[in-house]
Amino acid sequence: MTAIDTPTPVRQQTVGRPLAIVLGLLTIFGPISMDLYLPVLPALTAGFQSTTSAAQLTITACLLGLAIGQVIAGPLSDRLGRRTPLLIGVLAYTLTSALCAVSPTIETLIIARFVQGLAGAVGIVIAQAAGRDVYSGGKLLRYYARLTVLGGLAAIIGPVIGGQLATVADWRGVFLFLAAVGVAILLTSAVIFKETLPADRRVAGGFVHTLNDFRRLLADRVFVGAVLITGFTYSAIFAYLSGATYILQGMYGLSPQGYSLAFGLNSLGFMIFGFIAGHLGERWSERGTLTVGLILTASGALGLLATALLHLPLTAIVLSLFTMVSGVAVTSPPATSLALKEYPDIAGTASSLLGLARFAFGGLAAPLVGIGGANDAVPFGTVCCVAAAAAALCLGLVRGRQPHAGPQIP
Repeated sequence: MTAIDTPTPVRQQTVGRPLAIVLGLLTIFGPISMDLYLPVLPALTAGFQSTTSAAQLTITACLLGLAIGQVIAGPLSDRLGRRTPLLIGVLAYTLTSALCAVSPTIETLIIARFVQGLAGAVGIVIAQAAGRDVYSGGKLLRYYARLTVLGGLAAIIGPVIGGQLATVADWRGVFLFLAAVGVAILLTSAVIFKETLPADRRVAGGFVHTLNDFRRLLADRVFVGAVLITGFTYSAIFAYLSGATYILQGMYGLSPQGYSLAFGLNSLGFMIFGFIAGHLGERWSERGTLTVGLILTASGALGLLATALLHLPLTAIVLSLFTMVSGVAVTSPPATSLALKEYPDIAGTASSLLGLARFAFGGLAAPLVGIGGANDAVPFGTVCCVAAAAAALCLGLVRGRQPHAGPQIP
C-alpha cells in the first residue's frame, strides 16, 4: 500500500463545478434504476401473468447486483483509479438496460436486472470514493449531504417520469429510457470526469491485500456501526420502494400518476432533510444527527404499522411514509461520513462495504413486504419497524473510535 505522509496541496484544486456535477449525476444510478419503473410494476406483473412476490424479485435482483457490484468495483477503483472502471460500468449499465427491455419472461428479466445492478453499482461507489478523494472535513460531510439531496431529487423525478411514460409506453419503454439515461451519463463522464486518484495514491496488491483491507475496516466498530445503521435504515427505504406501489395503488386506489405524486412528496422530504442533515452534522455532531434521524425513522415506521393494523386513511400512511423517509435522509450523510472519513487511502473499499449493506439489506427486505399479498400492509409496517429498531440498537457502536494504523490525508 502506498503511504501518504504529507498533505496534498492540490487536493481542493481538483474540484470544479463540472466534476461536482458529474459526481452528482453518478448518484442517480440507484434511485433511477429502482424508482423509474415502480409505477408500472403492477402492469409488469400482469403482463407476465406473474405473482406479486415474483415481480418484486426484479427489485431484489437489482438491489443484490448493486450490493455485490460495489464490493467488486470499490477495491478495483482503489487499485486502477476511478475513471476506467467508471466508464466500463456505465457502458455495461446501458447495454443491460436494453436487455431488460427485451426480456421475454419474468425469469429473464430477473437475471437481467441483477446484471444491471452489478453495472450500476460502479457509478454509486465511485461517486462516494471520488468525493473522498477530493474533499475532507466539513466539506466532505456537506458533499455527502448533497449526494443525499440529489438521490432524493432523482427519486422525485424517477416515479414522475415513470408515471408519465406509463401513459405512452409499457414497462419495456421504461427500460429503454434507462438505457438512454445510461448513454447520456456515459458521454458526460467520458468528456468531463478526470481521474481523481493519481497513480501515486493508489494501493497495490491482489485479492489477499483486499481481504486485509476488509479486515482492517471490520475491526473498527465505528465503521461497522455506521455501515449497519445505513443497512438497516435503507432496509426500510427499500421495503417502501417495493411495497408502497401495491399498497397505494391497490389498497388506496391511486393511479400510476397519483402514486408518482405521493412518491414525489416523500422524496421531497428525503431531499430537504438530507440537506438539513449535512449542516446539522457540523453543529450537533455526526452522532447527534444520527440520533435525530433514527427517532424520525422509528416514528414513521410505527405510524405505518399502526395504519396497517387500524386501517387508517390515506393521509395517515402518506404522513408516516414522509416521516420515515425523512428520518433515513437525516441518518445518511453522518453515517457515510463516519464510515469513510478515516479511510482516504482505501475509500473505494470502504465505500463498497457501505453500499453492500445498503443494497443487500434492502434486497432482503423487499420480498418480505409481499408475503401477505398485495392487499396486506401489515408485513410492510412490520419490516419497517424491525429495521428501525435494529438501526437504533447499533447507535452505541459509533460512540468513539479507537486509533488505528493507516495513512491519513488531512
